[in-house]
Amino acid sequence: MSDTDSNQFTSAQVRHLASLVRIELTDSEVEEFRGELASILSHIDALSEIDTSGVPPTNNGADLINVQDDDASIPAMERDQVLANAPQREDEYFRVHAVLDQS
Repeated sequence: MSDTDSNQFTSAQVRHLASLVRIELTDSEVEEFRGELASILSHIDALSEIDTSGVPPTNNGADLINVQDDDASIPAMERDQVLANAPQREDEYFRVHAVLDQS
């Protein structure tokens, strides 16, 4: 199997990814994303060819320090504004799939 073949996504895999992020795709969009995802993986594969033997390991590429701001009270968003983007809602609540078994 060539590198190109190993980077190919099936239509079912693209649809599964879309379902995980709650996006509905048309058949033409599925085909388009199959190509785009394969291209992204090809770029990632190219990174594995870089010789990093002389590069010391790091856990952070920038010298960051923790900066904590003072706590400040800010106005909350209106309930309707928050719920406007809910994929599913029930009355004034977000409706989500059960995570824990209730038995």
